[in-house]
Amino acid sequence: MGLQDVAKSENAAQIRRFTRHIMQDMRALEYMLDSGMFETDIQRIGAEQELFLVDRNAQPAPLAEEVLALSQNHRIVNELTRFNLEVNLDPLEFAGGCFSAMEANLNEVMEEVRGLCAKVDAEIVMAGILPTIHAWDLRLENMAPKQRYYTLNDTIMSLKGGMAQYHIRGVDELFFQHDNIMVEGCNTSFQVHLQVTPERFAHMYNVAQLVSGPVLAAAANSPILFGKRLWRETRIALFQQAVDTRSSNLYLRDMSPRVHFGTEWVDESVLEIFQEDIARFRVIMTSEYEDPFEALRNGDVPKLRALQLHNGTVYRWNRACYGISGDKPHLRIENRLLPSGPTVVDEVANAAFWTGLVYGLAEEIPDVRPRLTFDDAKSNFIGAARRGLASEMDWVDENRYSAPELIRGQLLDVARKGLQRRGVRDEDIQRYLGIIDDRVASKRTGAQWQLYSLAGMKKVGNSTRSERLDTLVHCMIKRQKDGSPGHEWELAQLESRPLNTIHGTRVEHFMTTDLFTVREDELIEFVAVLMGWRHIRHVLVEDEDHRLVGIVTHRSILRFLTDVQDGDEGRDQPVSAIMVRNPISVSPETATTEAIRIMREKNVGALPVVLGKQLVGVLTETDFNLLAARFFEEGTGSRDLDLGP
Repeated sequence: MGLQDVAKSENAAQIRRFTRHIMQDMRALEYMLDSGMFETDIQRIGAEQELFLVDRNAQPAPLAEEVLALSQNHRIVNELTRFNLEVNLDPLEFAGGCFSAMEANLNEVMEEVRGLCAKVDAEIVMAGILPTIHAWDLRLENMAPKQRYYTLNDTIMSLKGGMAQYHIRGVDELFFQHDNIMVEGCNTSFQVHLQVTPERFAHMYNVAQLVSGPVLAAAANSPILFGKRLWRETRIALFQQAVDTRSSNLYLRDMSPRVHFGTEWVDESVLEIFQEDIARFRVIMTSEYEDPFEALRNGDVPKLRALQLHNGTVYRWNRACYGISGDKPHLRIENRLLPSGPTVVDEVANAAFWTGLVYGLAEEIPDVRPRLTFDDAKSNFIGAARRGLASEMDWVDENRYSAPELIRGQLLDVARKGLQRRGVRDEDIQRYLGIIDDRVASKRTGAQWQLYSLAGMKKVGNSTRSERLDTLVHCMIKRQKDGSPGHEWELAQLESRPLNTIHGTRVEHFMTTDLFTVREDELIEFVAVLMGWRHIRHVLVEDEDHRLVGIVTHRSILRFLTDVQDGDEGRDQPVSAIMVRNPISVSPETATTEAIRIMREKNVGALPVVLGKQLVGVLTETDFNLLAARFFEEGTGSRDLDLGP
C-alpha cells in the first residue's frame, strides 16, 4: 500500500539527509543478508487486487471514500483515484491448496465490496483499463485524499517541467497532454507477490524477468483507452509515460524511466536492484525514518522506511520488496505486470502460471544469463504488451516462437512441474493451468474479447462509440459476477437496455471525434464537395494549431452557390468569406443536458467541442436525433428522455 506520511523534498539539505538514511538502510540490509537473518523456511504468495468503481451508466464513479466509510475491512483501501479501490489479500503458504484458497478469499472480499458499492449505487469492474474512462475523470478533484498522492503529483509534475505528453500507437493512435499524474489511475492490476530466499533471489528474479513476456501475452486485458484501440496491454506504455520525468532533449543519453523493466540481469544479490535504482533515480519524497542499527541492537527488525519509500517511487514491472513476517525479515518479487480481470478465476490462473513458471524454470535452468540476452527478454515483454498472443518471442533454446506455440508447447509443462515441486495439489494445477491452456488455444484473452466485441457491435445499426463502450462495461460487470473464465464469454452485443435519462452524462460521451475540417483559406466549393462526400451538414474551420476559428453550414454553402454564376471569379473565394467566426462552443466536460439547451436556445445544428483552445469534437443535431429515436423505439417516450435543462 505504501507509506502515507510523506513529504515533498523541499530543499537540497533535506534531500541529502534523507539520502544518508537510505544509505544507512542499505548498509543494514547488507548486514542482515550477511548475517543470515532472513526467513528461509517458508515461501508464501500474496496478491493485491485493484478495481474500478462505476455508476449505473458504466462511467467512473468517484465514490471510493463513501465505500470506505461503510467498510470495516482493513484489507479494502484507497488507490490513487476516488474511482479506484485496492484489496489486499492475506499471504498464503505456497503449497497445497493455496490457489483455490486465494480464489475463495478473493471472491469473498469481492462480494463484500460489491455489497458496499451497492449502498452508494455503484458497481465494480475488473479491467486493466476501464473502456469508458475519459480525460475529464482524471482531474485532481478525483484524486484520493491521501498526502502521498498529492506529494507524488506535485513532485512528478515539477520534474516534468510542464504538461505530461502521451503518445501511444496501435490500430488507432492516441496523442494527448495532461497536467497531473491522474492518468496513472486509468490502470488497475492484479499484483502477485512471491516470497523467495536471499540465496536464490538473483536467480529467481532473473527467471521472473525471463517469463514476463509470455505471461503477459497470455494475460492481456487492456486494449482500449479513450475509445482508441492501442496495445493489447496499453497499461505498460501508459504507466511509463504517466510518471516519466526524462527530458526529451537528452535523446543521446541512455536514461531510464521511473517505470521500467530493468537494464540487465542481476548477478548476485537483491542489493544490485536497490543500488541501481538509488543510483539512477533522485529522491523525490521524504518521510520519518529510524536508525536501523539501533533497532538491530534492541533485538528488533528494522523497517527500512527510507529505503522502502524510495523503492516505492521506482516502478519496476518485477519489483524487489523487503518485508517483515512476525519477527523475521523476508524478500519478495512483486509481479506488477498482470492486469486486473477479466474474472477472479482468470487472475488466479495467471498467478499460478507465473509462479509455477518461475519455480519450474529456476530448477531447469541453473543460470538464464548465458542462455538469452537481457535485451531479448525485454523485447519479448514489449512485444507481448503491444500484440499479446500475436507476438513472437526469442527463447533460451535459441529458437523463435509464436507466443501460443511457446506457451502451449513448452511453458505450461514447465509451470506444471514447478507447482508440483512446491507441493501444490493436483486439482489446483489442473484447474488453473487448464484455464491458461484453453485461453491460449482459443486466442481469446480479455483484450481480444474486448476488441472482437467492439468490432461486432460496430457492424450493427447506428450505435455510437459511447454506446458500444458502455455496453462493453455492462457486459463485463454481468459476466464477472457469473465468474466463468473470460475465454468462455460470448461477445458483448448491443442490448435494448433502458436509456431513460442522459442526466449525469457529459458532452464527451456523445461527441463525434472523427472530424473533417478545413482551413479558412481553402476553396468554398471544396467544402460543398466535402459535405456531399461525407454526408455532413457542418464543416468546422481550424487553424494550423487545430484551434477553432469558424464553422460553415450547409445553408451558407447553398446561399453562396446560388449567388455566383458559372465562370464568376467569386467561385474562387476562400472559406473565410462565408464562415461564421468564433462559433459557440463547449468543453468536453459540459453536461449533455446543458449542451442540448444551448443548441435549442441558440438554434444551432452543430456545437463544436474545444479542449483548451483546440478543437477535439463536435455535437450535431443528428447525434441527438439518433438518441431520441432510440428512446422512442424502446418505448420510453419523450417524457423520460427529458432533454430540457
